[in-house]
Amino acid sequence: MNPKVDFFFSKAKSWQNEYLKMREIALGCGLTEELKWGCPCYTFNGNNVVLIHGFKEYCAFLFFKGALLHDAEGMLIQQTENVQSSRQIRFTDLSEINKSAKVLKAYINEAIEVEKAGLKVALKKTKEYAVPEEFQKQLNKKASLKKAFEALTPGRQRAYLLHFSAPKQSKTREARVEKCIPQILAGKGLND
Repeated sequence: MNPKVDFFFSKAKSWQNEYLKMREIALGCGLTEELKWGCPCYTFNGNNVVLIHGFKEYCAFLFFKGALLHDAEGMLIQQTENVQSSRQIRFTDLSEINKSAKVLKAYINEAIEVEKAGLKVALKKTKEYAVPEEFQKQLNKKASLKKAFEALTPGRQRAYLLHFSAPKQSKTREARVEKCIPQILAGKGLND
């Protein structure tokens, strides 16, 4: 147990018992406990394997390379269609965790083997993402915008493409593009 992580468990207003059981399971697999992104993160040889986090309706184990796990029990959940690598196993009460303890250890042990083997998730390239028509029009019109967008990191490009693609109405997509043009021209990402 890492004392730096204790505050996460002590400050938890909900899921406290569930978190403690999840911690016990993760530590029982021989992982190193660290605090990352304000959450307990369990690593193997410095590589992130699994993280404990909670939401209003559930708490979860998040497997960083969950897409590579076999998911024999069908427990892994892809949070959204755009999440490429990580997968969650969600819980709504302590009894679910207790019943699944052996299976959870098997998932964690498989995730450790993925790290030992040095496996990587094949991520989609930015050019594989659809460019919304509203943004493409602006790129075609403004060479400076195209140059600035291409100079952004792939992650920043993806964030903009996903942000622009999300609305159902063209009017909303156009408004998002217009609002973000100055930021792109300044070389900044969506959340910078």
